[in-house]
Amino acid sequence: MKAILRGGLGLTFLAMATWTVASALQASSQSDGAALYVKRCKMCHGADGKGFKALKSQDLTDPKWQASLKDQDLVATVKNGKGKTMPAFAGKLKDDEIQAVAAYVRTLNSEKKQ
Repeated sequence: MKAILRGGLGLTFLAMATWTVASALQASSQSDGAALYVKRCKMCHGADGKGFKALKSQDLTDPKWQASLKDQDLVATVKNGKGKTMPAFAGKLKDDEIQAVAAYVRTLNSEKKQ
């Protein structure tokens, strides 16, 4: 009976530890994405992500725009740029950094903040 209890508690502890590590990694990725956003994106999209009309930069908080892009489309835009106004970051950021920025941009969706 003690072995069963210990095994069950061990599995519970292992599951909790795994969840904690996964949560920490996700939080780390979000904070990394936020830091990269401030360093690389803020100047064109603003601290709040709403963009600047004078620059014709995309409002990243717009729910319609957010819904119009799949995650891989957003990653591709950050990586490869778009048109003459959105520069490519493929040579400036690593793939995991691009993923982190794209994940952070998803958090800017104004529809999800209400």
